Amino acid sequence: MIRNPPPWPNNCKCAVSITFDMDADSLIHLEHPSDSYRRVSTISMLRYGPEIAIERILNTYERLGLQQTFFIPGWCVRQYPDVVRRIVSGGHEVAHHGYLHENPIGLEPAAQADIIDRGIDAITDVAGVRPRGYRAPLYNFSDHTFDLLVERGFEYDASLMGDDIPYLLSSNQHELVELPSHWGCDDWPPFAHVPDLKYEMPVRAPSAGLQGFFEEFDAVYQWGGLFVPVWHPFVTGRLGRWSQVDRWLASIVEREDVWITTMANIAEYIRLLHRQGKYEPRIDTLPYYSRPVTD
Repeated sequence: MIRNPPPWPNNCKCAVSITFDMDADSLIHLEHPSDSYRRVSTISMLRYGPEIAIERILNTYERLGLQQTFFIPGWCVRQYPDVVRRIVSGGHEVAHHGYLHENPIGLEPAAQADIIDRGIDAITDVAGVRPRGYRAPLYNFSDHTFDLLVERGFEYDASLMGDDIPYLLSSNQHELVELPSHWGCDDWPPFAHVPDLKYEMPVRAPSAGLQGFFEEFDAVYQWGGLFVPVWHPFVTGRLGRWSQVDRWLASIVEREDVWITTMANIAEYIRLLHRQGKYEPRIDTLPYYSRPVTD
């Protein structure tokens, strides 16, 4: 069902990268800039991510010998530097996710460039590494994003939903590796209930909400695809949910035929195969459209 699956390393059947967007309380300050400080309950729920869930997640990774990817807005990097350093010390990747989780759509190129640059500076200053990958807040990759990322030397993007496997974005003789996911692999629809952010989802039991993710993985495993769940520490890092993820992850590691690694490693591998002529990924040429479609 996948036309051209990559030849994954060591004869693995598929690739997996568990990605966490550690937005923390950036979201409430962006949504309610004049009175966010008064919304103590919501702040406490969002801070559960860096203050409680991250350590739980990292402990699971350490026990299973995994290195994974965390997309973190620059403001959160500076607000929670000890948490970011703990992530990096475990061998995990810190990737770019805006500054205060600003929506790129509607921003002028200069404004979006400033946000990207501030995020780069924050990660470089605190984590001691320059980010190699980017995920647009709200997945909103704009008509300027590709050029801004290429100009800054990014190696991959993780904002789009155009395939089941890695592919290439191409424009003006430049390329980025795209590592796609989709809303069916995001934990907001089954779990996020945050009235202050205008999200009021019917929260599902951990087993019911996570079943969709496990079934998505099963299909990827069968057909040789890429599984990239997009989770948030204050959502999926909650005790009941992470307990189930912990058991599931342990069962996947035991199979020994699933490549579980960082997004940067997957992007580097795809680029290497392409450069060596061992694999031809699909190419999407940007922009899809250069003006409004009126006819």
